[in-house]
Amino acid sequence: MEILDFILHVDKYLQILINQYGGFVYFILFFIIFAETGFVITPFLPGDSLLFIVGTFSSLNLLDIKIVYPLLLISAILGNVVNFFIGYHFGEKILRNGKFKKFIKEKHIKETEMFFQKHGGKAVIISRFLPIFRTFVPFVAGIGKMDIHLFMIYNFVGGFTWITFFIFLGYFTGNIPFIKENITHFIYAIILVSLIPVVLKAIKR
Repeated sequence: MEILDFILHVDKYLQILINQYGGFVYFILFFIIFAETGFVITPFLPGDSLLFIVGTFSSLNLLDIKIVYPLLLISAILGNVVNFFIGYHFGEKILRNGKFKKFIKEKHIKETEMFFQKHGGKAVIISRFLPIFRTFVPFVAGIGKMDIHLFMIYNFVGGFTWITFFIFLGYFTGNIPFIKENITHFIYAIILVSLIPVVLKAIKR
């Protein structure tokens, strides 16, 4: 329940982290984005909503955009690279190991494989904007031995687009009074919109 509360009230918890840890919060943010994209067992960590709030807080001078933007850009790109090579070198062994079944749902792997087969390399870019797929696509790309150079290109484009869009969406809208007064509702809206493709897929099935 605590992780769910963190996801739904990421603005409140980020404020607490800033108050408690000061500049060290940049490393915490780096790790969250890195883990959400880099470790196949942590697809539940906040992504889109966290980036939006980071942008909003930057517009309010609670965070430095010149530090947090490049730092999270590097984190997102590096996370996918790590995830890809984990899948590339250890993916099949991990999936056969029963210890990981409670963390890695087989249905998520199968859905990601279908998504990857349908969209090819573009899936690396598209998945950045889809929770769960965002974590599993680089892992599956590694298992499928996708061309490393192509993956790096798609990964950079996807990571750059994702980080830039959500951080600067928050940065340029965070000072608008209506958004500032209803920030929690906007977090819910971002989470809901990001989940729509997954929900539609489930309904279609």
